[in-house]
Amino acid sequence: MIEKKLSPKGKSLKVTFKLPATVAEESVAVVGDFNDWDAKKHPMKLSVKDGEWTRSISFKPGTAHEFRYFVDGRQWKNDETADGYVGTEFLSQNCLLET
Repeated sequence: MIEKKLSPKGKSLKVTFKLPATVAEESVAVVGDFNDWDAKKHPMKLSVKDGEWTRSISFKPGTAHEFRYFVDGRQWKNDETADGYVGTEFLSQNCLLET
């Protein structure tokens, strides 16, 4: 799930990415063109209390980004609530985030 919150002055958009705790045993990272597809840059945190993995990232409004989740260091997962999907050269799809 993706939640978006625009700053009061409209200069940044806080995007919170959420996944159920059951999708991963060890780790989840948000990776995309905004972090050079580097799983080390935006790892998600597991909240056992809330039962979900979460990560918030701020973006400039009016931009679009491709992203996916990298699960347990071996599996790619898309977000069903993405703004859209973009085909890749690897015969898969990346999620589209419109800010």
